[in-house]
Amino acid sequence: MAWFFRPLAAVCTELPVCLQWSEVELLACLLMACAPAVFPGRFGCERRGSQALYVWFRVFQTSSNIPGVFPKINDSEGHPSSSHQTLKGTSKWATSLENLLEDPEGVKRFREFLKKEFSEENVLFWLACEEFKKTQGKKQMQEKAKEIYMTFLSSKASSQVNVEGQSRLNETILETPHPLMFQKLQDQIFNLMKYDSYSRFLKSDVFLNHKKSEEQEENSPEAQTAAKRASRIYNT
Repeated sequence: MAWFFRPLAAVCTELPVCLQWSEVELLACLLMACAPAVFPGRFGCERRGSQALYVWFRVFQTSSNIPGVFPKINDSEGHPSSSHQTLKGTSKWATSLENLLEDPEGVKRFREFLKKEFSEENVLFWLACEEFKKTQGKKQMQEKAKEIYMTFLSSKASSQVNVEGQSRLNETILETPHPLMFQKLQDQIFNLMKYDSYSRFLKSDVFLNHKKSEEQEENSPEAQTAAKRASRIYNT
């Protein structure tokens, strides 16, 4: 622990060593990080405490699983979180609606399913609101806001969505547009999809057939050969 008395630059060079510390040593480091709050202005705690705190930050950043100290983070079902593995395709879509909507192919398949359920307007409205948030300039914002209102929210909308307080909505909301003006309505539609159509989507033929196609591609001779080639390159 003698490095606590050295300049911060010297501490940085010894970070690989601290990642091999025992639980007791890491606990001592944590106590040193808290020292400035416990003993303000004494024993040079501010300097050493800031060094220890920095090391703890780097330990968190560098090591995903220090035995007994940093257990792997799991989701509610006990599966490793996305920070520890990379999911793709249907495997990623099945983790959450958020992940599904981040994938263009997932959005395409979800739209295909919702169209069969006559509720495609929900995801189209959500996507339009996301795009609206990126709009720059008051004039452009007014134009896009009016387009969203006329398409999804007005009483004469061609793809009207069902949101709370629908009857109270009118064009006065377009007078002072801002990026989050549709946020509350967007959240309502998101929750509607999350707790209703999304769960059915995961059991639908659209999802299951796409998942089957992915598995067939992964098990094809070409895919296995490519995987073995990549493994050899990685291990050389």
